[in-house]
Amino acid sequence: MLIRFNKPYGVLSQFTPEGRWTGLIDHIDLPGVYVAGRLDADSEGLLLLTNDGKEQARIADPRFKMEKTYLVQVEGIVTDQALTALARGVTLNDG
Repeated sequence: MLIRFNKPYGVLSQFTPEGRWTGLIDHIDLPGVYVAGRLDADSEGLLLLTNDGKEQARIADPRFKMEKTYLVQVEGIVTDQALTALARGVTLNDG
């Protein structure tokens, strides 16, 4: 099973709430499903969940290098240098 969830702002990409952030438990009541990816609490958009451990790893584990695309909104003025760096791609700490 693969679930597509439009995660709203202020919700963690986990079932357990923390501090001022709510968790997925407030939106999804399906036992045995796990998040396949992450979005920050202050981000919104597509979040995938599955009950298949291999599928979850294939989507989320950096070893499988599944390409992902993000649309972002920034504050202030973005420089040409910053746009050039972003066009080359972003390497995250986990690979």
